Amino acid sequence: MASLKIGIIGDYDAAFPPHPQTDYALQHIERALGIEICGQWIPTNEMHEYRSFNAFWCAPGSPYKSLDGALKGVRFARENRVPLLGTCGGFQHVVLEYARNVMGIEDAAHAEYDPYASNFFIQPLSCSLRGKSMPIQMDADSLAARIYGCTSAVESYYCNFGLNPDYQETLHNEGLRISAWDEQNEVRIVELPDHPFYLATLFVPQSRSTERAPHPLIRAFVKAALANTN
Repeated sequence: MASLKIGIIGDYDAAFPPHPQTDYALQHIERALGIEICGQWIPTNEMHEYRSFNAFWCAPGSPYKSLDGALKGVRFARENRVPLLGTCGGFQHVVLEYARNVMGIEDAAHAEYDPYASNFFIQPLSCSLRGKSMPIQMDADSLAARIYGCTSAVESYYCNFGLNPDYQETLHNEGLRISAWDEQNEVRIVELPDHPFYLATLFVPQSRSTERAPHPLIRAFVKAALANTN
């Protein structure tokens, strides 16, 4: 039986619904694919040997105990071409890491950590999405659309922060492709086309995963992790 070790970047809290949902979603894929998955939570304020993992999932739950610790794990996955899925807070940190370390915007800030910063890349949403389910539209030529097998879906959210719209076009042009958006044209999925699997969603796909119907994004992520074991 194939086995995987997936590092889950985040500070686990059993009382925060997306965290146990993350574990359950991996169990759904484990049973569907007939493999063994060891999902190990990686506290952001501790040192870790990232090379022992086949893939990384940057989980919801910001603000993390250590912003730098979370960004370090995300950067490792990007630079070393290790499959990465970011969801909710994970999306926010994937975007922030790219802004700082690829686009060179050293003062790119996250309003949840520093509400008095001068350059918000991640800022409060105009309307909280916590507890809402909303439609998204995907670029037909994107990895996301190929995974879903369609260009639209309804997904659930658990967040209050997202990408500053002023940076939306710049982020896309600098290589972190915007592949899905909502009815107000606000970003909901980003992906890195030249990476084996590097995709982040502002929504929480694990909340819609079930044993009978594992979420397609999580299934694709795990399959990419399997490919990384060869």
